[in-house]
Amino acid sequence: MSTATHHSSGFSPQRAASARPARPASILGHRDRLPAPPGPGNQGPAHQGEAPRTVPHDAPWVALPPGFARLVRGENPRLVTEIVEQICRQIPEYAQLFDMDSGAALHRATARVLNHFADLIAGDRSSGAATATVHRALGRGECRAGRGLDLLQAAYRLAARLVWRRYAMVARHTGVSMGTLALLAEVIFAYADQIVVAATAGYAQAQADEPGTQRYLRQKLLKSLLAGEPAYLVAEAARAAGWRLPNTLSAVVLLRPGASDPLSDRAPLGAAGTAELRRRPDVLAQLEGPEPFLLLPEPHAPGARERLARLLGDQPAVVGPSVPWTDAAESLRWARTVAERQPGTVLANTAGPTYCDEDLTAVLLLGDQALVGLVSERRLAPLGSLTPNRRHHLEATLLAWLEASSGSAPEVAASLGLHPQTVRQRMRRLEKLFGGALTDPRTRFEIDLALRGRLLKEAEAARTADLPADGPR
Repeated sequence: MSTATHHSSGFSPQRAASARPARPASILGHRDRLPAPPGPGNQGPAHQGEAPRTVPHDAPWVALPPGFARLVRGENPRLVTEIVEQICRQIPEYAQLFDMDSGAALHRATARVLNHFADLIAGDRSSGAATATVHRALGRGECRAGRGLDLLQAAYRLAARLVWRRYAMVARHTGVSMGTLALLAEVIFAYADQIVVAATAGYAQAQADEPGTQRYLRQKLLKSLLAGEPAYLVAEAARAAGWRLPNTLSAVVLLRPGASDPLSDRAPLGAAGTAELRRRPDVLAQLEGPEPFLLLPEPHAPGARERLARLLGDQPAVVGPSVPWTDAAESLRWARTVAERQPGTVLANTAGPTYCDEDLTAVLLLGDQALVGLVSERRLAPLGSLTPNRRHHLEATLLAWLEASSGSAPEVAASLGLHPQTVRQRMRRLEKLFGGALTDPRTRFEIDLALRGRLLKEAEAARTADLPADGPR
C-alpha cells in the first residue's frame, strides 16, 4: 500500500503535520527510547547496534518500549471517536445501537480497550480480567440480540486497522526502526485476536444459558435472591432451579489474585475448587466478573466449615454473616465491606477464610469508618492533649475497665497484666479528664465504640505497614 493510500482516511502527511507537529523523540525516557529510523548513513537496526529482541508468542507487547504507552494515550480520545464513527458508517447494523442507550456503553468499551492496550505496553496487566469481561459481555449481547458473530468480528477488524494506522503514524513521528514498526503491527493484531477470543467465549456461554437450562435457572435464582424480590417469586425461582431454600445462608466473597495474563479468564476457585463446586449443587455461584462470590446455605451446620475449606482450597475469601435467605444481599454487602479492607483488618488474623460472624463489632466499625472517626474525635477529645504513649496507656485501661464485669481495679489489672495500684492511679486520672461522662450509659457506649474503632484503625495501619500492632499496656 502506498503512503498516500495508507493515509487516505484523513491522515495524509500534510494534514498530520498541520494538525499535530511531529513529536520529539525526547518524549521517551532514556530506558524507553525507541531506536532511530534507518536513513542515509544509518542502515537500520542491524547497523545501529539494536539488540535482537525475544518476542513472547502470547504477549508480544512486552517487547515494545514502555514509553510508547505515553504517546498512544494522547491519541486515544480522538481515536475512540474515529472508531465509533467508522463502525457506524461501514456497519449500518451497529449505527442504531450508538444512537440508543447502549451507544454510551459501546463508546466506553472502545475507550477501555485502547486504555488497556496502553497499559499492556506500559507493563501494567491489572485490568486484564475486567477487559475480558467487557468483551465476553459484548459476545453475549450479540447472541441475545439474535445476531451471529460476523458483525462483531468485522467491527473488531475495522477498529484494529484504524488503531494500526494512527499508532503507526505516531511511531513514525517519534522515529522508530522498521523492526519496531513491524512489531507494533504484530502487537495490535495479536491483541485483537485475544479480544475476539473473549467475545467468542461470551457468545458460546450465552448459547448455553438459553432459558430452560439449569445454569440459566440457577443464575435467575441468584439474581432474585440478591434483588430482594418478594418471597413467593424467590420460592418459585428456587423450585424451578431445584434448590431448597435454607433457613440461613452466608455470602462468600472470593478475593481474586492478581492475574498475570492480560486477559485472564482463570476460574477464581481453580481446577480443584471448580470440580468440588460441581459436586455441591446446594452452593450458588457467580464466578464471572471482577467480584466473584458464592451463596453458602446453612454455614453453621455441622461440617460446613470443613466442606467450605475443601471447596476454597488456598483461595482467599471473606464469609459474610449468617442471615436468613431473605437478607442474602446484606450478607454479601457486609462481606464486600470487609474484603475491601483485606488484609489490614483484625478479621484477617487466622489462616483460611475470614468469618465475619467471629467479630460482628469489627464489621460494624468497618462499615462507616468516617462516622466512627467522628465519634472518636468527639468522645476521646479529653485525651487529645496527652503524649501518644500516655494516651495509649489510658485508652487501654479505659477499654479494659469498660469491658470488665465488675469494673474493679484487680479485675482490670488482671486483664492488662498490671498491678492494681497502677490501674487505680490511671482510673483517677481518667475520672479527672472525663468527669461525669464515665457514669452516663450512653456516653460510655460511645466511648467504648470510639476506643474499639481507633484500635481497629491502628491495627489495620500496622498490618498494612507490616508492623506489630501491639500497643502499650
